[in-house]
Amino acid sequence: MLDRDFLKLLLRLWGHISVHRKQQLFILLILNFFSAFVEILSIGTVIPFLGALTSPDAMLQNRFLQPAIKAFGITDGHQLALFLTVVFASTALAAGLFRLGFLWYQTRLSHAIGADLSIDIYRRTLYQPYTVHVARNSSEVIAGISSKANGVTNGIILPSLTMVSSVFTLVAIVATIAYLQPTIAIVSLVFLGGAYAGVTMIVKEELGRNSQYINEGSNKVIKALQEGLGGIRDVLIDGAQAQYCEVYRLADHKVRRATAYVQIISSAPRYMIEALGMVLIALISYFFVGSGEGIEKTIPILGALALGAQRLLPISQQIYSSLAFFKAGRSPLVDVLSLLDQPLPSYLALPPAEPLVFEKAIALRNVVFSYGPDLPPVLKGLDLEIPMGARVGFIGTTGSGKSTLLDIVMGLLPTDGSLTIDGTRIDEKNVRRWQSLIAHVPQSIFLSDATVAENIAFGLKREDIDIPRMKQAAEAAQLSATIAAMGKGYDTFVGERGIRLSGGQRQRIGIARALYKNAKVVVLDEATSALDNDTESAVMETLNGLRDRLTILMVAHRLSTLSNCDFIVELVDGVVSRVGTYEELIGSRSTPDR
Repeated sequence: MLDRDFLKLLLRLWGHISVHRKQQLFILLILNFFSAFVEILSIGTVIPFLGALTSPDAMLQNRFLQPAIKAFGITDGHQLALFLTVVFASTALAAGLFRLGFLWYQTRLSHAIGADLSIDIYRRTLYQPYTVHVARNSSEVIAGISSKANGVTNGIILPSLTMVSSVFTLVAIVATIAYLQPTIAIVSLVFLGGAYAGVTMIVKEELGRNSQYINEGSNKVIKALQEGLGGIRDVLIDGAQAQYCEVYRLADHKVRRATAYVQIISSAPRYMIEALGMVLIALISYFFVGSGEGIEKTIPILGALALGAQRLLPISQQIYSSLAFFKAGRSPLVDVLSLLDQPLPSYLALPPAEPLVFEKAIALRNVVFSYGPDLPPVLKGLDLEIPMGARVGFIGTTGSGKSTLLDIVMGLLPTDGSLTIDGTRIDEKNVRRWQSLIAHVPQSIFLSDATVAENIAFGLKREDIDIPRMKQAAEAAQLSATIAAMGKGYDTFVGERGIRLSGGQRQRIGIARALYKNAKVVVLDEATSALDNDTESAVMETLNGLRDRLTILMVAHRLSTLSNCDFIVELVDGVVSRVGTYEELIGSRSTPDR
């Protein structure tokens, strides 16, 4: 199971573990040595203990015990037996407490590493370009961050630590038994190793299949939940609950069945091999008794072997289970590593920079963009210049490239051409300086399940919100009266995705959010489509009153919304077809809105 490709995966995973965690792993390795030493003591002390019980007077002459006998003034076999009983009991108790502490530290560390990996995946994902997010299904990312990251913790990290500690302990115990009786140590090692190796070969393929089932099924489970709950309005109207429940049931059932198989396969061999181990100990006992060694010499050796076997069997099972979990966790590990390997933008390595200077114009030259190599271009060599402080409207049929053009202006999409601000070309190193000047208000506003205030001052902690500025932004967005009528005012929770608000209220929160940001460029992508005419007029009047410091780019559902624009850009088939005033492009049409 530990083939070369899997070892390469583990090395890649090691590269994503922080220096602090690696230092903690080094501490764990040191504790491993102590744990193995304690196991040796617990087995080693059983021989003199049982020897003192069977022939205490003979043990008084044992040369290894002479320093202790003299130090504690032991004069007879009874005192020696009592002393060795205390030593053995203390060693056994210390070994148990040490194993418990070691388990606590090991488990805590493995889950801490898993938490680090999970947040690193989330962080790297959030920093990916917009094109990456557009191209992939969010359910795969969510599954990677939640279930698959946990799967790597439980299926790779924890088993790795368990296997390392088990191997150390196994070597220590076998070495101790070998010192006492080399032949029996070899027989025990061959028996246990052969049994578990045989089982591993038998179940290897089955574990691989179930690993794939778990990996693929996790994505399907998240996807089923997202689609069913995300479209709950249509699900209720169409009465489609049964269909979505069935999709979820099939996906979830397959994952849980595969997970159960992995757990059964990883645990089942223990019970049979434990029984066979007892048979092996019985045969060894019979051999010793029949060899004529004498009961006094035989019992201490058998006691040590029994104690060693009692520790060897679960340790061997732990090593086997770790290998089984490795096989089951291989597919999720590949997906998690692909998310961990996502590159971070170069600007993160730079010190925080001031916003870009924008005093003249936004210029687009020979802008070309396609959403995929096999898809036709949406924009085809587009040229446009937008003066600072202008109100610019964009019109065109569906698919003409309006929203794509706005995404390029906002630095969300790359282009083979150029986007320059006052002559400065926007690239990965300065895109955040440009985006810090932009506020985006889409048709569908994203609202978190937080208060009205937190949604207006989006991305800020409650204690960091400038309350007067936030209220001023809400008033400018024609929202203050609506908020005053709410039960808790600005502390009212809006519900998940703003479900407790109307479409118009959500859009006004989006506009207030843009005004709170004090942006120099506001992009309105059908941001007033849910507002009535009077509210829309009042909002637009507020925005127009900020002419000296605000550039507005808008796509409007109602063409009359664009009537106060300085000029309107008409896009046709990915290029600028016409540029003119409202009267020149729209005023002469018989139907003002479309």
